[in-house]
This record gives sequence, C-alpha cells and structure tokens, in this order.
Amino acid sequence: MAAKAIPSHLRAQAPETSSSSENPFERKHHGKSQSHMAFENASTNVAAFQMRNALNALSETVPDPKLRKRFEAEMDNFFTLFRRFLNDRAKGSILSWERIAPPQPNQVVDYSQLGNSASVEFLNKLAVLKLNGGLGTSMGCVGPKSVIEVRDGMSFLDLSVRQIEYLNRTYNVNVPFVLMNSFNTDEDTQSIIKKYEGHNIDIITFNQSRYPRVLKDSLLPAPKTYSSPISDWYPPGHGDVFESLYNSGTLDKLLGRGVEILFLSNADNLGAVVDLRILQHMVDSKSEYIMELTDKTKADVKGGTIIDYDGRVRLLEIAQVPKEHVNEFKAIKKFKYFNTNNIWMNLRAIKRVVEENELEMEIIPNEKSIPADKKGEADISIIQLETAVGAAIRHFRNAHGVNVPRRRFLPVKTCSDLMLVKSDLYSLQHGQLIIDPNRFGGAPIIKLGSDFKKVSDFQRRIPSIPRIVELDHLTITGAVTLGRGVTLKGIVIIVATESSTIEIPTGSVLENCVVQGSLRILEH
Repeated sequence: MAAKAIPSHLRAQAPETSSSSENPFERKHHGKSQSHMAFENASTNVAAFQMRNALNALSETVPDPKLRKRFEAEMDNFFTLFRRFLNDRAKGSILSWERIAPPQPNQVVDYSQLGNSASVEFLNKLAVLKLNGGLGTSMGCVGPKSVIEVRDGMSFLDLSVRQIEYLNRTYNVNVPFVLMNSFNTDEDTQSIIKKYEGHNIDIITFNQSRYPRVLKDSLLPAPKTYSSPISDWYPPGHGDVFESLYNSGTLDKLLGRGVEILFLSNADNLGAVVDLRILQHMVDSKSEYIMELTDKTKADVKGGTIIDYDGRVRLLEIAQVPKEHVNEFKAIKKFKYFNTNNIWMNLRAIKRVVEENELEMEIIPNEKSIPADKKGEADISIIQLETAVGAAIRHFRNAHGVNVPRRRFLPVKTCSDLMLVKSDLYSLQHGQLIIDPNRFGGAPIIKLGSDFKKVSDFQRRIPSIPRIVELDHLTITGAVTLGRGVTLKGIVIIVATESSTIEIPTGSVLENCVVQGSLRILEH
C-alpha cells in the first residue's frame, strides 16, 4: 500500500551536499571535522525520513477513520520524540554537569511552612489522576498492577476509590477520579471499575499513547501494520500524560466541568492522598506545577532529584548523570531530595504547553529484547523512547517543589514493600494507611530475597504477616518460612544457605538476631 504524502511541517529534509571547494578535513568544530558533522546530520536526516515514511505506511493500515485520526496524532508525537532522540544521540548530553546546582531556597518549600488553614472550595476545581498503565508482572501477577490485593481484601484501586469517596462525602464535593490506562491494562480495568457504578464517585478513564518499538539495527518501527502483535508496541512512560490527556479529549472534558487542578500520582503509591494544604498553597502561590519531594535516604539513591540549572528548576534523573558523577548524585550531601512523582498541575497550563508545542522532556532510551519470529533465531534488540512527567517541571510557570513528610511516599514495587503495607505498622482508615502512633521513627527497611519475588511465593512463605512495630531492619534470603504470630524487633537477619531450609516457629519473637544455616520444625 502506498504511503500518503508527507506533510510539509513534518517532512524530514534529505541531506544536502556542499559545492564548496574548501577542504572539509581542515575545518573543525568542537573537536569534530565539518565532514564528520555533515555525515552525522545526513545520517540523522535519512533515519528521520525513513521513519516518517514508515509511520505514514502504518497509518494507512488503520481500518477505522476515527481511530486513524487519533493514531496519526500519536504517530506525530512519536515522530517528534524520535527526531529529538536522533539529535540528542548526534550531539551528546544536553545537560552540563558544571551548571547543575542544588535547588535554591525559593525552588523548594518545606511542608511545615505551608499554612495550616485550607479552604475546601478549591476541591470543586480538583481532579485526581492515577497512572494505571503498569502490569504486575514484576511481582509475578497477571493483569494491571493496581488490582493486586494490598490488605483486607482490597487492591490499590479499591483503596484509591475509598479515599475519593470519603473526600466527596466529607466535604460534599464531586472530585472526579481519573485513570490513565495503557493498552495493556485498559480492558481489565474497564471490567473491574463496573463494580463502582452507583457509588459516590465519578470515574473517568483514558488511554495513554501506543508507540511503536524501534528496531535498534535499522531504526525503523518494529510493527508493520496497526494490528501487529502487542509485543511490537509499548506505552511511552508517564511523560505521555500531557499529550494523551489532550488527544483523548479528557483535558477539555475536565475543563468543561470546571476542573482547574490535577493531582497526579502512581497507582501503587498508597501515601498519595489529597492534601488540602498543598492544594491551598498551589492556589495561593499561583503555581502551574508543584512536585512533591521527600528527603532522600540510602534506599532512594537512584530516584530523580530536583536541581537548579541556570536559575531554573529541573528534574535530574540518574540516566542523565555522567558515570564519573554518579556517586555524587547518589550522595545526600548535594542532592537532599528525590521526586515522589506526586505532581500537582494546572490544566489550562497543560493545554497551553501542548498546543504551543513547548514540551521537550528529556528522553529516556530504554533498550530491550523481544523474541524472534522464528525459533532458533536470536532475540531482536529494540529501543523504547520514554519520558517522565517530572521532567516537564521546567515548562511551567512558577514551578517548584514541596518537601513533604515521608508518609506521602508509600510505593509498592516489590513483595518487600507489600509486606510493609500489609503489616500491623499501619491501620486502614477510609482507604488511607495510617502509621501506628507507637512507632518511633520512620518505616523499617525490609529486604526479601529472590525466593519472595512473586506474590504467590511471598504468600506461601509468609502466610501470616509478622508484627513489626518495633522492627528496624529485616533481611530474609533463601528458603525461609515464617509461622503465624511471629514478632520481629530491632535488626533481624534470616539466611537459609543453599539447599538449606529455615522455618521460624509459630509465636516466635526474634529481636536483634541472626538466624543462619538450616532449621526445620518437624511434625510429630
């Protein structure tokens, strides 16, 4: 099928040749000869030209005209990302380490400095958005991660719904609950949310973009048609929320019902609840974008951090850091905060930056392998071009961070995290986890080994969550099983060596101890 004509504003220019008689090998620029630069520019233009043609051909395979319009808008956004990726690859890193500095006092506000009084009138202008595009595969589960049971028979999604219902009921408002799904999670999510029909909550869903994976060798799209296998496509990270809100019509829908502020967070962050003080601060400070930060600990050294760059606030991710500065990035001395991905944004500002094409978030190239079509062939190397919503902070007016208490960052990425939120350290109140008032200090550090990676293995080995109110640190590796009613205090390390088994008896109390080797309780 012939590809359609390339729109002039998107057309990749073919490389031009120079008629100059000057010897290009004698002209240098930033350590590169002009001939080298010309070759790089020509290669970039050729790759872009070929990608544009391939995307046009893909669009021709979309059967439904209405669907094709949305798909073409997504492919235009993808092509913009791809061109920037090519340019970044040719020019190298954009950020100069020498110009990076810790945030200035006016760029991060401490939560304790926010006013204690908050007006509930602004709740009528608020919507809550959860990033719901991820699967639970890393924890051995099938389907959306948000439907994994967290505690008391309820999932992440159930707890979020309860929080919004309580908010609406308490303040007599109607805060919409918005879910950004991916093509991986949408169908299952639509089935699950049917149970909330008739509840005191308005649930709105939309899908983030579906981008083609890029073949590393040829820099062409992996899918050949719109209906190519799912493995040829990917959701391009939560930085896609801006274009997807706009292209899906959800942005205008929210604005039409009077919503002005969006509170966004990851679906698995159980600490990300609506905070009236931050909402009030956003209105009072006339900020278009607020990023919640929290103090960095040794467990957070890889998390993105807020920086000052030439007097403007930006997000710095570890992928952007030169190797020789990684330890400096991880240290708490220079970069004290990390991004929780709890983001407050002004909807009209989002509409502006999308319509005026202002967004240029740093690209995260994610290299992966997908199985070959035929048995015996080598896996195919592909590239996924992704962006993070936090990187958009530099595109909004009066954007800054708020350093919030650790309780607002309670993610569940692993079964170690799951054990923590299921424990007696927290009680459940209206869908919100509240830490035990008897707890001294923050949450304990829990590290479970590879035998506990999958939820099914975790539940089999720890059928009853131990009491951990007085626990500081727990490490468990190997074939370890905990009995019921176990209490853990202080620092506890349990290591079952290879081909050994450890079974902690029911009712045991372990305090500041190391259990190692093999220990089995025999039935008699």
